[in-house]
Amino acid sequence: MNLNRAQVIDANLVGYLRDWAAQHPGATPTRSLDSPVRDGHILTGREMLALFDAQMISRHLDLIARELRGRDAGYYTIGSAGHEGNAVLGRLVRHTDPAFLHYRSGALMIQRAKHLRGETPVWNTLLSQAASREDPIAGGRHKVWGSVPLWVLPQTSTIASHLPKAVGTAIAIERANHLHLPLPIPDDSIVLCTFGDASANHSVAAGAFNTAAWVRHQRLPLPILFVCEDNGIGISVHTPNGWIESTFGFREGLRYVACNGLEYHTLDEIAAVEAHDPLLYSARTLLEAGMGTAEQLLEMYESIRARVRGAAAEVVRRPKLSSAREVMEPLAPYTPDAVMAEAVRAPDAAARLRIFGEASKLPESQRPRHLKVLINWALHDAMIKYPQCVLFGEDVAKKGGVYNVTTGLTRTFGVSRCFNTLLDETTILGLAIGFGHMGFLPMPEIQYLAYYHNAEDQIRGEACSQQFFSRGQFRNPMVVRIAGLAYQKGFGGHFHNDNSIAALRDVPGLVIAIPSRGDDAVEMLRTCLALAKVDGRVCVFIEPIALYMTKDLHSTGDGQWQFEYPALDRAAPLGSGRTYFEDARDLSIITYGNGLYMSLRAARTLEEQYGIRARVADLRWLAPLNEDFIESESRATGRVLVVDECRRSGGPSEAIITAIVARCGSSIQIARVAAHDTYIPLGPAANTVLPQESDIVAAARNLVPAPRGERPASRTATPTGASRGAPVDTRG
Repeated sequence: MNLNRAQVIDANLVGYLRDWAAQHPGATPTRSLDSPVRDGHILTGREMLALFDAQMISRHLDLIARELRGRDAGYYTIGSAGHEGNAVLGRLVRHTDPAFLHYRSGALMIQRAKHLRGETPVWNTLLSQAASREDPIAGGRHKVWGSVPLWVLPQTSTIASHLPKAVGTAIAIERANHLHLPLPIPDDSIVLCTFGDASANHSVAAGAFNTAAWVRHQRLPLPILFVCEDNGIGISVHTPNGWIESTFGFREGLRYVACNGLEYHTLDEIAAVEAHDPLLYSARTLLEAGMGTAEQLLEMYESIRARVRGAAAEVVRRPKLSSAREVMEPLAPYTPDAVMAEAVRAPDAAARLRIFGEASKLPESQRPRHLKVLINWALHDAMIKYPQCVLFGEDVAKKGGVYNVTTGLTRTFGVSRCFNTLLDETTILGLAIGFGHMGFLPMPEIQYLAYYHNAEDQIRGEACSQQFFSRGQFRNPMVVRIAGLAYQKGFGGHFHNDNSIAALRDVPGLVIAIPSRGDDAVEMLRTCLALAKVDGRVCVFIEPIALYMTKDLHSTGDGQWQFEYPALDRAAPLGSGRTYFEDARDLSIITYGNGLYMSLRAARTLEEQYGIRARVADLRWLAPLNEDFIESESRATGRVLVVDECRRSGGPSEAIITAIVARCGSSIQIARVAAHDTYIPLGPAANTVLPQESDIVAAARNLVPAPRGERPASRTATPTGASRGAPVDTRG
């Protein structure tokens, strides 16, 4: 009685077939395999036998997984037993229909592979179980169901997080057809999305179903097949009887169809009610239809066992990943020359004239403007340059967003390319992943930085892991625009003044761009779009809300925070910083975002009032962090003040200071000004917990004590040796 679950169901099937053979000695097939298995059915015996074959292969892969684990030669034992009824989906749905699969989809995968010659699902699955670097989908990084030729997008142990991107993919198929854009799959494709009854209760799943119903309520096409594999249990928590049907059976916009996959629950239930095993059901169907004998089916079953064992014996000898470089190779692809060539590739000139009206109205012909206007122009250029670019989010269409940054895009390019979504960030990012899979270049907008945290797993667990778990074979490029950071006046609180980007910095492979001025924003956005287009990267582009409308730097009317629209052949290389006052040798201030604006003002005060000449370095890119640039700026003066508007704990200053110490040792004097570890309150109280100009000045004076002397002439914020529109870039 010391059998485990896998052994029980194995013994049950073998025992059942032996018993049947004993009760029907000398039996022979009585019906043609080309006949229906039952009167009135369309499923033939030959098709049923193919399904049974897939189910048996799946079962033996489960069994060998436990054996391999017992020998420390395999590393994944979450099997598909009890779910083998899903093999029918592998037969009915085309291999070109994108599939987002529950992790108990072994039989489905094996049957789906039969659509293509040359597929070796047994070998591939065993390579994945053994974490071999020869695994064709994840390269030994995880056991996943995935395949490029079978259009199965890799998933790990999925708990509903794949549903939003499945819905996004379905919407993208129809949107591409509407826009007459090419798809990587047939234009009549549907999306297959499977999940469990427990996963259906997850808030992420609820959001996906709500989005699907919302789309259908508007009579819009949505080619998706949701399949809930309801076995009445999630881990050890039972699902109430009838819960799934009562939840989805009468929901507007969703057509509900119930079927019986004959799944099982516990060891006791398996032993007592063996008919609940899908393989037993399939075997009984074939035997009762007279389309095979028990001896024949048992021979098939044992033959597959031997085949799987033989493959496993070979697989365990295949090479594994053996270095950090190998593991990380597909995580964050970057081809700098190709990216920069794409970033400076100009949009079609004739199209720009049609959109903007005439040459005198082109952005580069206008006077210097503030951040919001330059970003708006850059978005227009992006939509012209990339016909597959779509922008969506909350209020981005007719209203143009909370801050009017997207004004005019819907009017100019139509609601198919710039459209409003539900007020659900998980849906927004899920749509972006799905659109990326279908060949679009999505630019989702998250209305405020704090709202990103509602949906961060769509970036951390889904978008940024896709290339990693597929060896770069699948990608979901996107540029996520987020209005963020603090210092808003007259409107705030911790949801609208959020200064925490720790959750973003923690995501492997994610690019984080934070421009502080309009021309930088344009050049960095061009690069982000090129990174997404060329290398499939996921980029987050954080736009400092407090600087959207800022025009002046030092005094009212000076116009020093308005900039010309950069020439079309200009872009900011990934990781490149911008240095102000390169000839200064008293102090280096390293900062980003609103910190740049405050630091430039503080630098003027330091020079005019205290004779301290500070260079100011704007990082611009917080991931990847350019440590070469940080080291160079630190060594330039030997004294560094890090100005970080984010919280002391988890803020970028931790990584910046670590880089300085690691690169420069104790030769550099370091101080920092950072926000307190707290949520941001409403009104003037916010200034008590956020860095202020006076804090920067005081910290600088502590680092560089200087006698009060003759005040040198003041300088502008323009980098040394550069015009206002020509940054001094330090590339990493």
